Amino acid sequence: MVDSVEVRASGLLAIGDGHEVYWEESGSADGIPAVYLHGGPGGGLGAGAYRNKFDPARFRIIGFDQRGCGRSAPHATAPGYDLSKNTTPDLIDDIERIREHLHVDRWLVNGASWGSTLALAYAQAHPARVRGIVLVAVTTTDRFAVDWITETVSAIYPEAWDRLATHAEQAGIGYRRGDGRIIEAYAQLMTHEDPAVRDRAARAWADWEDHHISIGSGGVQRNPRWEDAEFRELFATLVTHYWAHDGFLTPPILERMDRLHGIPATLIHGRRDVSSPSGLVWRLHRAWPDSELIIDEGGGHGGTAMGQAWHAANTRHADRLDAGPSIR
Repeated sequence: MVDSVEVRASGLLAIGDGHEVYWEESGSADGIPAVYLHGGPGGGLGAGAYRNKFDPARFRIIGFDQRGCGRSAPHATAPGYDLSKNTTPDLIDDIERIREHLHVDRWLVNGASWGSTLALAYAQAHPARVRGIVLVAVTTTDRFAVDWITETVSAIYPEAWDRLATHAEQAGIGYRRGDGRIIEAYAQLMTHEDPAVRDRAARAWADWEDHHISIGSGGVQRNPRWEDAEFRELFATLVTHYWAHDGFLTPPILERMDRLHGIPATLIHGRRDVSSPSGLVWRLHRAWPDSELIIDEGGGHGGTAMGQAWHAANTRHADRLDAGPSIR
């Protein structure tokens, strides 16, 4: 696997609603176009480790910070920001604008975590633009998936969830555990007019995030990105906004799998990923005859072996695409 792949082109693209989206390219200008969709929502491209999951000699690697986060502007936490202009249909439109701006006809779509949901939603909306799909730490962000990650996993991390619920109960917004969804309570807290309320809620949310992704990663470890107060608030704002609306997906991903007929896919998932239980990716795989499923028995919501499987999957798709025309 390549140690480092450098960015060779980047820019800001005006996409409407006052937004500009940061995009970047690496790898071969004449390679197979591939787009990466990051996690979160709100995680951003970060340091760009995603670029190492592609052979730069074979791929034209494209990544972007989704609207409202990363190097895109404005941030979703900016004063007066309209969160109603930041939804999954908006992100799908943004992907199409980037594709057209970069003169890409069709591409291989990669997505990790929330990015896997976005990749699926994009492919269902624009199947003719997709040459294949590679997904890692797969999730569908439907009502079951959201309630699982915010409520049901409390059976595994009761102490951490108790802290999460207690904070919401003591925040003065009328939330009581067992009466209403905790995700809706945190979405309310993250849009509170008082910045101190938002900061405390973001800290509580970050603590919960660190716990529910920890199995398979060697125990609970604090994400160093939480030390950045701006990032912490931005991430918690966008995650709770999307999850409180079940990913803005109507109908849910699993109810429109017919739209992916004929699109080859690789689904890579960790058996120990309690944030998104393997039953979800199994259901997706069963509804998608053109998919292959790779379960890493030791992996959680990511891991070294899963990263290696990711790189290998992209290489297999490159071999397929170089061999001749695909179904789509």
